[in-house]
Amino acid sequence: MHMADALISPVIGGTMWVATAGVAAYSIKKIQDDMEEKKVPLMGVMGAFVFAAQMINFSIPGTGSSGHLGGGLILAAMLGPYAGFLAMASILLIQALFFGDGGLLAYGCNVFNLGFYTCFIAYPLISKWFIKKGISAKRIMAGSMIAAVVGLQLGAFSVVLETFFSGKTELPFSTFVLMMQPIHLAIGIVEGLVTAAVLTFVWKARPELIEKQVSGKISGNTSIKRIIYGLAIAAVIIGGGLSWFASSNPDGLEWSMEKTAGITELAESGGIYGILADIQSKTAFLPDYSFKNDSSVSEEQVSETSAEVAWPAVDAGTTVSGLVGGAMTLVLAVMIGFFIRSVKRRKKKVTA
Repeated sequence: MHMADALISPVIGGTMWVATAGVAAYSIKKIQDDMEEKKVPLMGVMGAFVFAAQMINFSIPGTGSSGHLGGGLILAAMLGPYAGFLAMASILLIQALFFGDGGLLAYGCNVFNLGFYTCFIAYPLISKWFIKKGISAKRIMAGSMIAAVVGLQLGAFSVVLETFFSGKTELPFSTFVLMMQPIHLAIGIVEGLVTAAVLTFVWKARPELIEKQVSGKISGNTSIKRIIYGLAIAAVIIGGGLSWFASSNPDGLEWSMEKTAGITELAESGGIYGILADIQSKTAFLPDYSFKNDSSVSEEQVSETSAEVAWPAVDAGTTVSGLVGGAMTLVLAVMIGFFIRSVKRRKKKVTA
């Protein structure tokens, strides 16, 4: 559900940038008081794990479409909604800048669609479910499924609204929404299953981590080394190898666009679109999670080569992208965590 710049107008793009920046600033302010030292590496490794997981598109049977894990619910459940939102913002920034996945103008939209709804609206459905009835594997499954479906439905509808208010007449509201909501319902069900699996693993390994997180309490002396090592290994395996098995079918957004307008992308050039596209072409050293194509290769040769690609798509560029992208996300998330801690320490010194 990563939106390209051509899907939105500069006004909508700018508005969503401001909204996202506001939520990020609020999140930083809220977690200054409870940002524990041990959560800094967890924030980094969770970002790397979700980055890798988003590389794997799974097919939606009978549709010709595919989807990928959003990860916002997992981030919120493990880190809390505020740190989870910041981790998602880190992931999407790395993807947009260095892999050309999602537009720079649309960055605010993408963070809001994938991070805000899951962390601040859908996640409370899980936490309140747990707090009221107590944690169990069945309740983790039920809460994850409901929250994932709600989060994906809100995110998908937000995409439709953003294109509508951007004046994209190629994607009429009624038809586009009728395509977007059902396909993202299917994707949400898979997201719920994956979320439940991850949270159940963490709960069985360190039940106190999930229990104290959902109740809003600080994790105290809880050891999370096993969780960090497990997620780090999973990120390496997924990004370095399992990403070869990603479905080549268009994702839910592209599929909906094709069903609505007969195209998987819109074209915009010049002005702010041209400027941002030029910036992205220079910063994206692994575009589309692969090595840059040799400019001397003809379009016919590229087409012939693409037609011969087998599944799984064993590609060194994909492996490098998964490992490098995960590492970059980890570093950025950890830097954000240390920044928040340093601000907290300065405030303590001033008030002391």
